[in-house]
Amino acid sequence: MHILHVVGARPNFMKAAPVLRALSHHPTVRQTLVHTGQHYDAAMSDVFFQQLEMPQPDLNLGVGSGTHAQQTAAIMQAFEPVLLDRKPHLVLVYGDVNSTVAAALVCSKLGVRVAHVEAGLRSRDRSMPEEINRLLTDQLSDLLFTPSADGDENLLREGVDSSKIHLVGNVMIDTLVRLLPSAQERFPPNVPRPYGLVTLHRPSNVDDLAWLRQLLTTLSALDDQLHILFPVHPRTRQRLGEIGFVRSPDSPLRLLDPLPYLEFLALQQQAAMVITDSGGIQEETTFLGVPCLTLRENTERPITITLGTNQLVGRDLNKLRDAAKQVLAQPRQQNGSEQRETRVPLWDGHAAERIAQIIVRGSADGK
Repeated sequence: MHILHVVGARPNFMKAAPVLRALSHHPTVRQTLVHTGQHYDAAMSDVFFQQLEMPQPDLNLGVGSGTHAQQTAAIMQAFEPVLLDRKPHLVLVYGDVNSTVAAALVCSKLGVRVAHVEAGLRSRDRSMPEEINRLLTDQLSDLLFTPSADGDENLLREGVDSSKIHLVGNVMIDTLVRLLPSAQERFPPNVPRPYGLVTLHRPSNVDDLAWLRQLLTTLSALDDQLHILFPVHPRTRQRLGEIGFVRSPDSPLRLLDPLPYLEFLALQQQAAMVITDSGGIQEETTFLGVPCLTLRENTERPITITLGTNQLVGRDLNKLRDAAKQVLAQPRQQNGSEQRETRVPLWDGHAAERIAQIIVRGSADGK
């Protein structure tokens, strides 16, 4: 059985790595890894392959950046001849980036079976490009691997045949569980305590320059004792230049270059809080038991709120300040890593193994 994996952006790598590894234990499976090149610089791509111990891609389509339409179209044009040449039995797509929906569309047009890892998540906000990608990919997919029960419920509500849906758990947590011991050895030296960790990349936060300026001012003044570590996404770095942001020497806000996975995970585990607009980080902080304040009005991962450590603060700076104050008022262990066993079912480090078993069993049954 030939399985072709399509990845394009950093979150995909963390999801694909454990699935590639799990399928490699099945001698009847042959695998091909295609990188679309949606994330194309070394800081956002190459180092992740190294740290996640992923095989180098068999093909890199090198599509680069562009508008959503341009990028999606470029991926489709580059991927179609690959699919025709390689003739896989099944294509695995991951998450909700443009590479995900582009590959699924090509597969659907050519009659190639496609499986979606991290299916069924919904924010119910169609102003988010990722929500459109999720909706379309799930309708086109033959197998849907969901990370949590709400994903199953969403798919069933949308009319997806229940026989296609498989609740397997969260493959990102597989990667976290496997690499957390290595990450703990990578904790950067001379990090001031206590600290908050910030990530920002969504257009709603970084393309509104007036809002971005106000947000940076607020982050710099959350608490007299709280240092703020901010690894800056390339898109966000460009916007900081546009508003002429210059960090004052006495500011608690420290701008960092993008961090590799292990170093970021180490900082995340021991943070007093994480402030983010990332979906994956909402999941990781839930597993780690680290308070997370999400700078969005909604989330496609509501389980991180009901069973996890996540709070939505939206674009309300007063709500952000109040939530941070409440977090800091709660007693925490000195190292900030009061990790507890996650309460989310199947977030146990074995989701990829379940995916591999379902795929191999289906192949044996002729499905």
